[in-house]
Amino acid sequence: MFDFFLDSYKNAPLWHIALEFLVFVCGILSVWFAKKENIWVYPTGLIATVISVYLLYIAGYIGDMIINGYFSVMSIYGWYVWAKGGTTEDNLPITRTNLNEKLIGIGLFVVTVFVVFGIYKYFDYEIKNDNYVDMISSGIFFAGMWYMAKKKIENWTLWIIGDIIVVPLYAYRGLGMLSLQYLIFTILAISAYLEWRKILDSKKQLS
Repeated sequence: MFDFFLDSYKNAPLWHIALEFLVFVCGILSVWFAKKENIWVYPTGLIATVISVYLLYIAGYIGDMIINGYFSVMSIYGWYVWAKGGTTEDNLPITRTNLNEKLIGIGLFVVTVFVVFGIYKYFDYEIKNDNYVDMISSGIFFAGMWYMAKKKIENWTLWIIGDIIVVPLYAYRGLGMLSLQYLIFTILAISAYLEWRKILDSKKQLS
């Protein structure tokens, strides 16, 4: 098992490994802060996604690169929204999506899949089976990131589904550290969903 994860790093430059480790640490911190409704979710997440854009570009994984570029933009947007009203005491509480927001999420998913597919075609990349999985996970994460900025509990449902998909995807691609990171993300996302649901349930009892 260890050989499987470490083999892909034998010929990698040391500074690439250091960057991937920084992404690993900042990514986990970001999910932890999100679970706690702490605004530091965004600066830590921004560090992870900006570095990931570069690493995935070098590796040639266009879909993953695009999603991390989107994460970077949404981190800035979410940082702004939460700064205006993102703590547990203010006017941006945890809520569930309404019908309109669900439709927006579905729309983001569909548009993302087609855009990523179009980009692969535009740059004449060979689309393999794992790239189709990449497109689907990208759509899920696009919608999930938008829901997170709005503090919708459904963001965690999408993160859990997306994380479960990409854990074996990154392992298959030989990106062991990212695969392990998303496995930890899955556990944290499940924990965060349960914690946010408790907060929602307690608010219902008080109302």
